[in-house]
Amino acid sequence: MKKEILAAVLPAVLLLSACSVSGGASSSGQREGEQVLTLSDNEITLNGQALTQDGEGAVTLSHDIVYYRDGTDDSYGEGTEVDMHTADEADAHTVVTIRQPGTYRVLGTLSAGQLAVDLGEEAKRDRSAVVTLVLDGVDITCTVAPAVIFYSVYECDEAWVAYDEEETENYDLLPTDVDTTAAGANVVLADGSVNQVKGSYVARIYKEGTTKKLHKYDGAFYSKMSMNIDGEAEGTGSLSITAENEGLDSELHLTINGGQINIQSQNDGINTNEDNVSVTTINGGGLQINAGLGEEGDGIDSNGHIVINGGAIYSMASDHSPEGGLDADGEILINGGQVAALGMRNEAVSSDSKQLYMELSFASILSAGVKVDLEGTSLSFTLEKGAQSILYSAPELEQDVSYTLRVDGEVQQYTGHAGGGFGMGRPDFQPSEGQEPPKGEFQPPEGQEPPQHPGNSGEPSKNPDGQRPPKLWEGQSQPQPSQGEPGQFPASAEGEPSTDFILTDSIRRFSGISEQ
Repeated sequence: MKKEILAAVLPAVLLLSACSVSGGASSSGQREGEQVLTLSDNEITLNGQALTQDGEGAVTLSHDIVYYRDGTDDSYGEGTEVDMHTADEADAHTVVTIRQPGTYRVLGTLSAGQLAVDLGEEAKRDRSAVVTLVLDGVDITCTVAPAVIFYSVYECDEAWVAYDEEETENYDLLPTDVDTTAAGANVVLADGSVNQVKGSYVARIYKEGTTKKLHKYDGAFYSKMSMNIDGEAEGTGSLSITAENEGLDSELHLTINGGQINIQSQNDGINTNEDNVSVTTINGGGLQINAGLGEEGDGIDSNGHIVINGGAIYSMASDHSPEGGLDADGEILINGGQVAALGMRNEAVSSDSKQLYMELSFASILSAGVKVDLEGTSLSFTLEKGAQSILYSAPELEQDVSYTLRVDGEVQQYTGHAGGGFGMGRPDFQPSEGQEPPKGEFQPPEGQEPPQHPGNSGEPSKNPDGQRPPKLWEGQSQPQPSQGEPGQFPASAEGEPSTDFILTDSIRRFSGISEQ
């Protein structure tokens, strides 16, 4: 009996209703040597002892929060009026800052606050500067900045630390070489706990007298250093992130090993943002992402690479712009797990991936509410919003087997096919009847207005220090590889229509999909 993809691919979907209420402490026991940090709007305690404003020690309290000030001009930064906040808005937030290494079990509620980790300027090179946050029934809301942020901890990628400090000329690690085990920023979701983070962002603020970046924090849950996220033994702890801009961000590498994560974001759901360096690695756990609820946004976006070795991932991108459930400037490697990525376009998966995958590119946009079934697999779901590109990968996919694709029960056919890893992953966009084709930039269907989103500060969501790499779209030229070049556009991508979706050594992508 065929299973529904939301059950087979993402057991975390059952957590959606639970994530809408505040969770209590889990039944998991305290770890040896860990400290217990209890949040409250009235009193914050560490190991049962009340903390005071401007006190010293392992954890401090203040109202000193980094935010984008109102009343500033373009010499202050790149933010616009919608990014600005008043001093009164900022002062209303309590900032709880962890200043010493260790493991902290965190529980309780901050209705206006921020949980920060800052071990000092020298922490980046200090192997002992490691903080683990065990989230055990946390509910934090911040309306002027990220709700949770790691500022300064140990950076495990020593090659990048050296490169960043101009001590070497090159950074040449492969995506699969990156190991974040020793990272200083660690998050563990306690078994049985429900954790909620609702956060904002900080638009780019300049160093005084320059246009160099002093602050810029796009995500509701943010780390300036490489970060690990995991669950406890049973993997039943959940984290729900609701973001005014991006959801879960790391300035370098991000590794997800376990736990159940649900992200609702106006822009990208997950973003790792160091150009050609950052690696987002998913080894386990459950991810459900609904991104691009504003003007744009990818589900999982890496300015470097994406490596998926396990886990259950269901990732939806914006339906207002040419974004994808998976988007990387470098390689996307799928070596295991169950992945369903939806968007107007998806970046092409690398042909070096160890697990089979199928890329489906439709001739026109599929509307929200239509049912998609890939018979013979567990890919079966109803679209929550429009999409034109679907990527599916799972251990169940087999080579040289004919699969039938149905949309609302109607058998689908394709007119083009190609191998994996062939460039920008651009679908063969064909507007619905009566639509004007996009002119360099994606235009939504007639009558559909993209919602106004205050979180992108008028700048692209990628490559904060430069220009966003251009996307291949209508009116733009495509690369023309030589005939027969493996892993690239085949010499003849267009052919007779076929309803047999068959993965082979050389075919992973099917385009021009429409009703038979």
